[in-house]
Amino acid sequence: MKSLPYDPLTGRPIEDLEQPGYYPGHKTLEQKNYWDEATRQTVLARVVEAQPVRFFSAEEARIMGAIAARLVPQDDRREQRRIPIVPAIDKRLYRNELNGFRYEDMPPDQEAYHLGLKAINEMAQKKFHAPLIELTIHQQELVLKSLHNDKPDPEHEVWKRMPVHRFWTMMMEDCVTIYYSHPWAWDEIGFGGPAYPRAYTRLENGLPEPWEVDEQRYEWSDPVDSLSGLDLKSKELPRVHAAGHGGIH
Repeated sequence: MKSLPYDPLTGRPIEDLEQPGYYPGHKTLEQKNYWDEATRQTVLARVVEAQPVRFFSAEEARIMGAIAARLVPQDDRREQRRIPIVPAIDKRLYRNELNGFRYEDMPPDQEAYHLGLKAINEMAQKKFHAPLIELTIHQQELVLKSLHNDKPDPEHEVWKRMPVHRFWTMMMEDCVTIYYSHPWAWDEIGFGGPAYPRAYTRLENGLPEPWEVDEQRYEWSDPVDSLSGLDLKSKELPRVHAAGHGGIH
């Protein structure tokens, strides 16, 4: 299943992109020789190392994959150039790596994910009589949007044990952090990568660095079945945006 943005002028879907975004030709990894060895190896590992899934069960990994695909949509990307989000979340949880704090009304992150994914799948079953991964994209977004709105539909007992808005925030933070720590996402936003040891030298006057490329914007519209697009339409806002291809944000 895909939910594709489209060109508002031609009506054609935008898909199979090696590099989405407004910076065609920008390749952050072309700057790797300017980084120190430790930085270079850390960044390259995000591209070349396949991470095993060891924390999530096979079913949980599939559910989390469906959720990540709606929180950070990559349907317009070529399949080989999609950023692997679930293995990175799995790695954090397997290693029990935390952000240095935990809200007193939340269970440990590992337990929260087990509980939350199970609850979301059971909500899908109750509302649409099928597991989350078997629903249409629109149906998946309806379930997830209710969590985003802090009004689970249908209700589930898990959200009486931990605040749904905190679980939603944790999932969103994990997905977005992982996505934008990947060099392919840096290509998308024109980021030149780590500044050490070379440094950025033209910040004062707002000038581009020699290796940066000019921004080339193009118009695109949300997928026709995107809830974010429907929300904007209901508020009588234009459906052509500067960033983000649909999804739940």
